[in-house]
Amino acid sequence: MQARSARTRNKLVRAGAELFDRKGYAQATLVQIATSAGLTKGALYFHFASKDALADDIQEQAHLLLQEFVRTHRQRSTAPVQALIDLTHLLAGALHDDPVVRASFRIAHEGAGRNPSTAGFHDPWIAEALALLDEARRQGSLRAPLPHGRADVLLSTLICGIGVLAAAASPRLELGRGVAELWAQLLPTLVPDDDVDGYRTQPPQDVPVAAPAPAGDLGAPALSTHDAA
Repeated sequence: MQARSARTRNKLVRAGAELFDRKGYAQATLVQIATSAGLTKGALYFHFASKDALADDIQEQAHLLLQEFVRTHRQRSTAPVQALIDLTHLLAGALHDDPVVRASFRIAHEGAGRNPSTAGFHDPWIAEALALLDEARRQGSLRAPLPHGRADVLLSTLICGIGVLAAAASPRLELGRGVAELWAQLLPTLVPDDDVDGYRTQPPQDVPVAAPAPAGDLGAPALSTHDAA
C-alpha cells in the first residue's frame, strides 16, 4: 500500500514537472496535471494540498540529484577540481534532459513572490561549487596566487550561465562539448600549468541527468555516477 502511494505521488510529480516545463507554472492547472498522470483531482489533493505544495516537492526532488552527486564524489574521494568540472556537466545535462530539474528552474524563475527567482535554483549549485573550490584551495591544487573573490565570482557566473543556456536548450551551449570547451579555457586560470592535462574536461561516461525518484517508486531508473578520472 505504501509503495503504491509512493508511485502515485511520483506520477503526479513527473506529470506536474512536465506541464510546468512546457506551459509554465502559472498556466499549468491541477486538473491538467491530474489528467496527465491518469488520476483524479481528488487523488492529487490526497498527496498535495495545493499547486505550491506540488511545486515545492518538484524542487526538492530536483535538489536530490545534487545531493546524490555530492555523496558519490565524497565516497570516491574525487579530486575537488575534477568534481567541480563534473558538477557543471551534471547541471547542463540535467537541465537539458530531465523535466523535473527543468521544471524546478522554471518554477524558481517564474515564482516571484513565492521563491527568490532563479537564485533559488542556482544557490545550492553555486554553494557546492564554491565549497569544492575552497577544498581545492586548501589542498594546494589551485594556481597561486589566485585572488579569492575573483575566482568565486568567475565560478558563480559560470554556473549561472550554464544553467540558463542549458535550460533554454541554447545551441550556444552544445551539451558536453560546450561545457568541455569552457573548461579548456578556464582550467589554465585555476590550476598550475603542469596539472592542466591531469583533469578530464569531457563529461563522465555515465553522467546522471535525472533526479532520483523518491523511495518507494519501484519503477524508477537507477541513478549512476561514473567514477571521476
